[in-house]
Amino acid sequence: MPNTFAPSSEQAIPLHVLECSAVEAFVSRQDDSVASWVTSNGFTGAQGQALLIPGPDARPIMALAGYGTATQRNRNRFVLSAAVSNLPEGIFEIASGLADEDLIAECYGWLINSYTFDRYKPQSGSKAQLVAPPGVDTARAEAMVSAECLVRDLINTPASDMGPEELAAAAQSLATEHGADIDIVTGDDLLNQNFPMIHAVGRASPRAPRLIDMRWGSSGPKLTLVGKGVCFDTGGLNLKPGASMGLMKKDMGGAANVLGLAHMIMSLNLPVRLRVLIPAVENSVSGNAIRPGDILTSRKGLTVEINNTDAEGRLVLADALTLADEDNPDLLISMATLTGAARVAVGPDLAPYFTDDETASTALMSAAGRVADPMWRLPFHDAYETMVEPALADLDNAPSGGFAGAITAALFLRRFAGDSRYIHFDVYGWTSNPGPARPKGGVGQGPRAILEALPEILKL
Repeated sequence: MPNTFAPSSEQAIPLHVLECSAVEAFVSRQDDSVASWVTSNGFTGAQGQALLIPGPDARPIMALAGYGTATQRNRNRFVLSAAVSNLPEGIFEIASGLADEDLIAECYGWLINSYTFDRYKPQSGSKAQLVAPPGVDTARAEAMVSAECLVRDLINTPASDMGPEELAAAAQSLATEHGADIDIVTGDDLLNQNFPMIHAVGRASPRAPRLIDMRWGSSGPKLTLVGKGVCFDTGGLNLKPGASMGLMKKDMGGAANVLGLAHMIMSLNLPVRLRVLIPAVENSVSGNAIRPGDILTSRKGLTVEINNTDAEGRLVLADALTLADEDNPDLLISMATLTGAARVAVGPDLAPYFTDDETASTALMSAAGRVADPMWRLPFHDAYETMVEPALADLDNAPSGGFAGAITAALFLRRFAGDSRYIHFDVYGWTSNPGPARPKGGVGQGPRAILEALPEILKL
């Protein structure tokens, strides 16, 4: 089933979205046969309820979807999609019950509800299709859904089939689809072109490290996206325990999210000069792996003391951010599944971000609410700068003490973003507890809100 709107049809079934408190009034306005059917089937408007109402010829004349209570909706997103899962195959058209401000999020939830990850075995999602409601930008909604499907597919694919080479191939495919230019620096060429920390992190794996560099657009402000592409993270010589290694196929979630965002930007032909940089590596264990106590020299020239080889994401991002800053972008955004500290701070559902730009932050928070892509700002707290400055080198990749881990990682990255207008996202990229339109597995965090905020941030 395509993740797109259905064409308008006279056969579309009118769908009334009813919260619990609205059911009684709705029933009172119906004829006796409809009222009796609703009552006898126990429809109360509870979240997830769905009911087809037949006409005299047994064909459905309308459908009802439970919208729960305001309290329930505040605790969840895409509530309508819970009812959609219980609707049969068919084409539906929203007739009443959704406020204008909820249309974007609920239409997105409906469309993405049919997503399945079926690469390894057949799966089936919702088969109920939706006619686009008046006022909804169909191209924009469908671009958001297509991008989310891409993000989920990339993260859900196990590392056996999603290493640096395969991630580069996915970027190449996206570039081909949109007519973008792409350059991929591989293996020892990373040293020749001065990306020493990307090479250092990835050299222990038999799967050669890469820097993916994609460009699209010929006019407008320069927007550069940098995504962490650690396709699997063993922790290196600071080896992760098994329980911590189990989800490390998702450690390329930052790369997946920036590719999803790039897909939306190019699909909608936004007037920007887009650049996407992805350091794609596998952090493995072998005789030439980086060691605790090593000191690396970055592309920027700053030296970095390695106090934990499991803090590798910031190393590969550092070289990519330096390259990005050399091009003087108007906006630089990095996205990474970077720290457990961010999960402790805000949990898995919120995408924390860091920026010194008040205008950008205000735009992001407003946009996040409109498109149901929640995020929260954490501070670049300058007083913690000394925590990332060890005795032997310019920077420490893993400050001791355990405090403020998300902030110190962000401060580390800011050193390499230079003078660029910079936003850093420390995302989780995974749904552990499934909810409406959000099955267990990989998930996008941030791209929809960023897309929504870009016109204000970049004055498009």
